[in-house]
Amino acid sequence: MSNQAAVNRADFDQVMVPNYSPSKVIPVRGVGSRLWDQEGREFIDFAGGIAVNCLGHCHPALVNALTEQGNKLWHLSNVYTNEPAIRLAQKLVDATFADKVYFANSGAEANEAALKLARRWALDKFGAHKDQIISFTKSFHGRTFFTVTVGGQPAYSDGFGPKPGAIEHVAYNDLSALAAVMSDKTCAVMIEPLQGEGGVISPDVEFIKGVRDLCDQHNALLVFDEVQTGFGRTGSLYAYEQLGVTPDILASAKSLGGGFPIGAMLTTAAIAEHLKVGTHGSTYGGNPLACAVAEAVFDVVNTPAVLDGVKQREQLFKQHLADINSNYSVFKDIRGQGMLLGAELSDAYTGRARDFLNAATDAGVFVLMAGPNVIRFTPSLVIPEQDIAEGMQRFAKAVASLVG
Repeated sequence: MSNQAAVNRADFDQVMVPNYSPSKVIPVRGVGSRLWDQEGREFIDFAGGIAVNCLGHCHPALVNALTEQGNKLWHLSNVYTNEPAIRLAQKLVDATFADKVYFANSGAEANEAALKLARRWALDKFGAHKDQIISFTKSFHGRTFFTVTVGGQPAYSDGFGPKPGAIEHVAYNDLSALAAVMSDKTCAVMIEPLQGEGGVISPDVEFIKGVRDLCDQHNALLVFDEVQTGFGRTGSLYAYEQLGVTPDILASAKSLGGGFPIGAMLTTAAIAEHLKVGTHGSTYGGNPLACAVAEAVFDVVNTPAVLDGVKQREQLFKQHLADINSNYSVFKDIRGQGMLLGAELSDAYTGRARDFLNAATDAGVFVLMAGPNVIRFTPSLVIPEQDIAEGMQRFAKAVASLVG
């Protein structure tokens, strides 16, 4: 018999800091791309924990990895290393441009490490004057004070006192605007290879290649935030592979752990050497549980079957959304790549993305927002076609309830 007390949504408001306002639905169990709440009601999951549950819920390979490692070793601290961390790092190095890996617990921490490394690299090689970091409006890079300031949404960083300095923002896909603010003082440009929170915006090919060229011209590092786009989300292990542009530093998280908290910063040996012993660290980063699970995720995701399947599912999703739009004319644009897709609402429904999200929940399907005008879809990379079809039927009912 369980000795756990019964809880409900009202209890949240009593004991939790009010920075979240979660749904009244409390999921208690998940298998694959389906979830069940406290009342036993079933939902199809097109949200994926915001691009985290890349293999759905309770995938056998992940459950096995966590159970097996849980019976061996949980935590050591970085006074010691551990076998899962070394194995995972080796696999990441072998599969990417990188030579070195730093493990953290989240995307924000991976980005924080990337930014600190960029500043330290610039200081060591060029001097204290080279400290400018440039990112893009509507970008999102995490919630630490450094990463939220580098992110291009002031609403998230305002109201906490003086912000970290030497940070500039320019419009995404505007190469001339970037060129105008770059100089020999620029130490790094941080960019999402497909903007997520900012509305699911893809970069123009000329733009992203131009960013790389400008970084080279000004001896600045190009930092890719692949927290949301990485680990198969766009149909390759990392999105940079599809753009023909290689970053100097890459941040990874979300799908990396398939639901278990882990982040990673990847870079070259020449850049990595500037984080000497003692310059940065993480108590939990690289712990055996997280790395064992992430290694299992890697072994499943980094295969032609899964990565090609992501591209096939992208086409299915886009076709279903186009069919819904042909009936209801609610979308201005359907965009994105792989299993990171956005449907921008038409002018008649401007600002109502949350209404669509709530209606979808009522209809039995979880979706997300990317700002007030875009409905975002980040499901499991291996979501079955029948779940896509049924989830889209439910989403269509949600749309109909708002249009009708």
